[in-house]
Amino acid sequence: MNQKLDTQIKGKAYEQYHASFGGTYIRDAVFGANDGIVTTFAVVAGVAGANLPLSTVLILGFANLLADGLAMGLGNYLGIKSEVDYIRRERRLEGWETVHAPDLERKEIEAIYQRKGFKGKELQRVVEVITGNKKVWVDTMMTEELGLPTEKSEHPVKNGVATFISFALAGLNPLLPYIFGIPDAFNVSIIVTGLTLFLVGSLRSLITKKPWFVAGLEMLLVGTVAAAAAYFTGDFIKRLI
Repeated sequence: MNQKLDTQIKGKAYEQYHASFGGTYIRDAVFGANDGIVTTFAVVAGVAGANLPLSTVLILGFANLLADGLAMGLGNYLGIKSEVDYIRRERRLEGWETVHAPDLERKEIEAIYQRKGFKGKELQRVVEVITGNKKVWVDTMMTEELGLPTEKSEHPVKNGVATFISFALAGLNPLLPYIFGIPDAFNVSIIVTGLTLFLVGSLRSLITKKPWFVAGLEMLLVGTVAAAAAYFTGDFIKRLI
């Protein structure tokens, strides 16, 4: 009995963790870090391909961290805020309709559950139970009629900040060999970036549920392709001019 209770408690704790953190901030942090490491190393590779001086690597690298990081953070903030505002607006509208057009809304509930296979007295009982509680009624209309969640737990500002911070911290890694003046900085940056790409990519498994090594290798491949394209573009342009 104690073991069963312990399992239930752990299950609830996991669900709360997944819903409150894993479903929001981990997602933002992982994808922000992915973009940060790829775009910054693409800048480093492009500058290296063009054989430009150290100062250019640092200037363009930090400009990318600030500009692209802010763009991602603000974009995430605006996207989530728009979604939250839309869900709240639709919820207010459904609430208004249950008060001002209750007969029509009851018919919609009846039609929804009729399609699910309910009939006769069983159907009428379901309709009575749902429409007898306004919150349940509105929740049902949100999910069943509109296909929307009953509420949005994300916080646009916090999500945007999480994206920006993860972008900046991960994107800083390719620049570290240049910041500390390490000899053969570009090759060291390749190693640091490859390890970071694999590590951050493997964290995607928390969201995608893929095996961690597959997620890590996918991210490493994407970063390699982006860096190679940037490097050879820089080399090509240098030869042209």
